Amino acid sequence: MATLSFWGGVGTVTGSKYLVETDRARVLVDCGMFQGLKELRERNWQDPPFDPRALDSVLITHAHIDHTGYLPRLVRQGFTGPVYCSRGTADLLKILLPDAGRLQEEDADYRNRHKLSRHKPALPLYTEKDAFAALELIHPLPNNGDAVEVGPGIRAGFRVAGHILGSSLVLVEIDDAGDDRSGRRVLFSGDLGHYDQPIIQDPVAPPACDYLLTESTYGDRLHDPENPKAALTRIITDTAKRESAVLIPAFAVGRTQELLYLIRELEDEKAIPIIPVYVDSPMAAAATTVYGNRKEEHDEAYASVLARKQHPLRTHSLVTVSSSAESKRLNNVHGARVIISASGMMTGGRVLHHALRLVPDLEATVVFVGYQAAGTTGRRILDGEDDVKILGQWVPVRCRLARIGGFSAHADWKEILHWLEGMPAAPRRTFLTHGEPAAANAMASHIKERFGWTVEVPVYGQRFALA
Repeated sequence: MATLSFWGGVGTVTGSKYLVETDRARVLVDCGMFQGLKELRERNWQDPPFDPRALDSVLITHAHIDHTGYLPRLVRQGFTGPVYCSRGTADLLKILLPDAGRLQEEDADYRNRHKLSRHKPALPLYTEKDAFAALELIHPLPNNGDAVEVGPGIRAGFRVAGHILGSSLVLVEIDDAGDDRSGRRVLFSGDLGHYDQPIIQDPVAPPACDYLLTESTYGDRLHDPENPKAALTRIITDTAKRESAVLIPAFAVGRTQELLYLIRELEDEKAIPIIPVYVDSPMAAAATTVYGNRKEEHDEAYASVLARKQHPLRTHSLVTVSSSAESKRLNNVHGARVIISASGMMTGGRVLHHALRLVPDLEATVVFVGYQAAGTTGRRILDGEDDVKILGQWVPVRCRLARIGGFSAHADWKEILHWLEGMPAAPRRTFLTHGEPAAANAMASHIKERFGWTVEVPVYGQRFALA
C-alpha cells in the first residue's frame, strides 16, 4: 500500500515535508525549515517523525530555505542520500545551505556573547560543515520531465514551476500502487510562479496525475494590481528627493534578482534618478551570478537584454557588499540610497542590523516585496505593531512603510486556477499545502467551485492512503 503523509508546509507556509511510503520505499519530498511562530520553529529542534536513515531519497522542488533548510539537519541525523533536484536548484543550494549553516553558527555566537539565550550555551541547529556534507548528496537532473528511479518502484521527473530559478513541479510515479495495483502518479507543485515575472519562464502546464499537491500561499487574495515598476518609481523618486534611505528586506534568491532587473530597467528608461543600490548579502550576490549563468531557464526578455551585451541584473550604481566589515560601514553612509538585504521576512541575516537603525528612523522607508509569515518581524511591522524586537532589542516602528504586492513570486488564486485549467483530467484528490489556514481553505473553495474536485486541507501529521 502507498501512503502520503504531511510533516510540514500545512497550516503554515514553511517547513515543507511530504513523505511518500510504500512497502518497499520511503521518499521525502522537500525538507524545509520551519520559520515564524515559536511553536513552529521549535519543531526544527525536535526529532523528525520518521527515521532519516530509512529514507531512500529526498526530492527538492526548489532551493528556498522553507523547502530545503532542514536538509543539513537530516544528514546530521543519519540520512545518506541521494537528494534529487533540478540543475538550477543544485546551483543555488551550493550557496544557500552553507550560508544557512554560517547564519546558524553566527546567531548562536551572537546570543552567547550578548547573553540572549536561556540555553547555556546556545547551539546552532546545524553548522556550515553539516551543510557541505548535505551538498555531497545532491544529484542534479534536467528540468524537462524525464523520470529517474528515486527508490525501489518509484520514479520522479522535474518540470519548470516558474517560481525561482530551478523551481520544479515534481511528478512521482509509484509502481503497483492503488487498490487496483495499476500504479499511482502524485504531482507536487512546489511553489508556483507568478505569471509574466521577469527573468525566468512561466510554469508549465501540470501533467496528468492521480493525486495533486498544490500550494495555496495566496489562496485568499489577489496580487496588488499596481505594477511593481510603478511602485518602485514612486518610492525611489521620493527617496531621492528626501535624500533618505530605502531598506528592502528581500529573499536572496529570486526577489533580489527581480528587484535589480526592474531598477536597472527603470534607470534605462530614465524613469528614476540613479542612486546607489547596495546589495548587502553575499548569498544574493552569488545567486545573481547563478541566475546569469543558467541560460536555459531565462525568458525571452532577459535573453534580449543579454543580446545587447548588457547585464540585465546590474544597476548603474550597484555596490555589492561582501564582508561584515563592509556591511557595518553602510551605517555611516548618508543620502539617498537603496539597501537590499536578506532575509526577506526579517527572521535573520544582515537585514536585521540595518533594520535596527532604520526602523526607528522617521525619514527611512522599509519596503516589503514578499509574503510575511505569521510571527516574523516583517509581519509584525506590517501588522502595525508600535515596537518590535530586533536582535534582542525593542525598537519603535517610526519609519515609513510600503508594500509592493505585485512582486510576489507566488501565483495568486486566479493564477492557480489558470494553471489547473491545463490539467488533462481531474485528479482523484487534491491537497492544498504551503498556506496559512484561511488561505488554504479559501483556495479549496475556489477549486471546488471552479472544477468540482475533491479537495483536502491536510493538517500536520495527517496520512492518506493512495488508493
